[in-house]
Parts: sequence; C-alpha cells; structure tokens
Amino acid sequence: RDLPTEFGGWSAVYRRFNLWSKKGLLNMLFNELAKLSDYDWVFADGSIVKAHQHSTGAASHLDEAIGKSVAGNSSKLHLVVDACGNPIHIELTGGQVHDAKMAKTLIDSTINNQTKAVIADRGYDSSDIRECIFKHCAESVIPVKSNSKSCNDTLDWYLYRCRHLVENAFARLKHFRGIATRYDKLKDSYAAAVMLACVFIWLPLI
Repeated sequence: RDLPTEFGGWSAVYRRFNLWSKKGLLNMLFNELAKLSDYDWVFADGSIVKAHQHSTGAASHLDEAIGKSVAGNSSKLHLVVDACGNPIHIELTGGQVHDAKMAKTLIDSTINNQTKAVIADRGYDSSDIRECIFKHCAESVIPVKSNSKSCNDTLDWYLYRCRHLVENAFARLKHFRGIATRYDKLKDSYAAAVMLACVFIWLPLI
C-alpha cells in the first residue's frame, strides 16, 4: 500500500511478487548467479533478524520461520559466501534455531569438488560437522570452544581471519530495510526478498 503510484496498483504488484515467490523464480535467478562463485573457500554464519510485530499472525498453519529468541520475535538468516565474500546459499529459520543445526544443510548444499576449506566460528564446533566437511574432502577451519579438550594449535588462523567476509555480506544485505527488519508475514515472501537482495549484490560483478 505504500508503493509509489508510478509502480502501479499495490495489489497487482503483490500478486505478481507472491507468484514469483511461490514458483521460486528469484531463487532460481540467484542460484544461476551463484554458479559464478569461487568455491575454494566457503564461509558460513548465521544472523538474527528482528521480526516486526506486524509480521506475526499469518493465516497459515505452516512454520513461517518466526521464532522466539532473546530479542523477542525474530528470524535467522543462515548464509554461506564464497572466497570473494559473495552469497552462494541462504537458509531461513526461526530466530531460536542454533547455527549448528543448519550446518549440514549448508555444507551439503554448497561444497563441491573445488572446495578446499570451510570456515566458521565456534558455534559450529562439533565433531559431526567436522566429519561432514571431511566427507566432502575439505578442511574444517573452525576453532574449538573454550571448554573443549582439543586445542587450536593446528588451526589456520590466517584463513580464519578472512571470516569477516561473511560478516561483510550480512552488513550488505542489511542495507536493505526490508531485510534488516522482517515485515513479511510469509516465509516465502521474506525469503524471496532476501534472494532479490543477493541478486542486487551479484549483478555489478557480472
């Protein structure tokens, strides 16, 4: 309803956007651009997005990826970027979902035979996650937690310091107001908006 009049009727615009969301057209476009990625190194992380009070209460029996966290109603973006810091895969969950729970999905969806290392923070410190990375013939660059019996003596700290690339990608995504705060009631609509933002990040590089 807040669209400028030159865009046409808001209802027609929403119907078209909703149709694209359901068909996954924006997701397909993003995936095509992501094929240009440099998969030598991949970086994974998660970031909580505050959900506006009007985004709750959708007339749906489905999980719309809005959960309860310390910050209240929120969603979480689970992002993987390539060696250049460009987004290559995104998953959307409720804000209460721990990063480690989505790790295998992210790894299986992004790692290929070009990938040499997967870099993530201590939230991904798990033997199951490391084993999953090893099965893909890649190195895990994940520091162990402070209460672990293992040590970080063999960790590639230079490569780990490059993890700021995934943080930078989150910062770029959150330049978009509708991504930084979730206003959409439906998961598909918000996910499509995130994909569209990723496309805008990719387009200048082509």
